[in-house]
Amino acid sequence: MSSLAASSASGSAIEDQRLKASFRFVEAVFPGVDISVELKEIMTSSESEFQKVQAIRTAFGKMLVTDGKTQSTQMDEYVYHESLVHPSLIKNALDKKKKGGEEKGATSVFIGGGGELATAREVLRHKSVERLVMVDLDEHVLNVCKEYLPEWGGDKVANDPRLELIVGDAYAYLTQECKETFDVIIMDISDPIEAGPGIMLYTQEFYSFVKTLLNPHGVFVTQAGIADGVAHPEGYEPGSDQDFSSFAAIFNTLGTVFDCTIPYSVNISSFGCDWGFVMAFDVINNNNNEDGNDTECIAADVMMSTAIEEHVNANVALLDDMIDRCIATPPNDGTGTGGEKGGDVLRYYDGLSHRRMFSLPKPLRENMKKDRRIMTKENPVFMY
Repeated sequence: MSSLAASSASGSAIEDQRLKASFRFVEAVFPGVDISVELKEIMTSSESEFQKVQAIRTAFGKMLVTDGKTQSTQMDEYVYHESLVHPSLIKNALDKKKKGGEEKGATSVFIGGGGELATAREVLRHKSVERLVMVDLDEHVLNVCKEYLPEWGGDKVANDPRLELIVGDAYAYLTQECKETFDVIIMDISDPIEAGPGIMLYTQEFYSFVKTLLNPHGVFVTQAGIADGVAHPEGYEPGSDQDFSSFAAIFNTLGTVFDCTIPYSVNISSFGCDWGFVMAFDVINNNNNEDGNDTECIAADVMMSTAIEEHVNANVALLDDMIDRCIATPPNDGTGTGGEKGGDVLRYYDGLSHRRMFSLPKPLRENMKKDRRIMTKENPVFMY
C-alpha cells in the first residue's frame, strides 16, 4: 500500500472514531456511575410548567426523558410496564376466583401518573376492566408522547371509552376529590427526588389513606426506583443518610400500613440497573386483632405469610392459564387479530418471569434488612 493510500485509510479510520464519539446522551445512574449511549436525534425538546421534556432517539430507540432522567425507551418499555401492571391485576383475579369462585378479574383500576400511556395500555388489555381512571400532572408530557411516541399507546389508548384521563395532581385527586373505590391502584409516578412533584405519594400518610380506596381483594402497587443490591458505593451504608435508593424505604413504609408487602424487581437495560416495584394488600381485618390473644396473632401471621408465599411462588402453569383467560388483544388492536391468548400478546410477563421477578438476589435482600427507614411527610426519603 502506498504511503498516500495508507494515510487516507488512517484518516478515514480516525474520522470514523470521531463520528462515533460526537454526540452522546449521558445520564447519572447513581453516584460515580453514568450510562452513556449514542444520541441519534433530538425529536423534540421543550419545557412544561413542571419539567423539561424531551423525546430523543438513541441506541435504545425512541426515548422519553424528563429533567435529564430516562422515563422509558422503545427497546424495553414493555418490560417495565408489563411488570408494573400485570402481577397485581392477575393476583386480584386469582384472589376473586379463590374466595368467591368468580372468573372475572379487576373491573376498576386507578393509575397515578403514567403519562406515556403505556401503563394504561397494559391495564386495558384485561378483558374484565370496565373503568380506568388515570390522573397525570403534566399535560405536556401526554401530548409529547402521543405525538412522538405513539407506539407506547398514543391516541388509541387515550380514546378508549373505558379510560377517564384527568390532567391534575394524583395526590390531590385521591385525597380530596375521589368518590369511588378500585380493585387495583397503580402508582407510576416520578421518583421521590428532592423538590420533585411526587414525594407526597410515597409517604406513610398517603398509603394509609389510599388503602381506604381499595375494594375487597384490592391490590396497591408502586414503582420503587433502583433495586440493585450491589449499587452501594464504598462508604454508603444501606439506610444511612447517604443511601440514594428508596426501594427498601418504600417497602418498609407500605409494610406499616398493609398486611402483606412484596418487593420485586426486573432488569431494565436502558436504566442501567435492576428496577424495583412494591405490591401491597390485606388478607385480614386488622381491627379484629388489636386485642387478640397469642393464638389469634399467630394465626394472623400464618395467614399473611401464606398469602405472600402463594403469590411469590405461584404455580407457573396456573399463572399462564390465568394470563390466557384475563388478557386478550381487542379486534381493533394493531398488534394482532383479536384471537390471541394473553400469553401470545404479552412480550415479557408470564409464569416463569413472575418467579424470577419475585426472587430478589441475595445482596439486595441483605441490604434491605439493614434499611429501617420509613417515609413520612416529616421525614421523606429522597432518591438520587
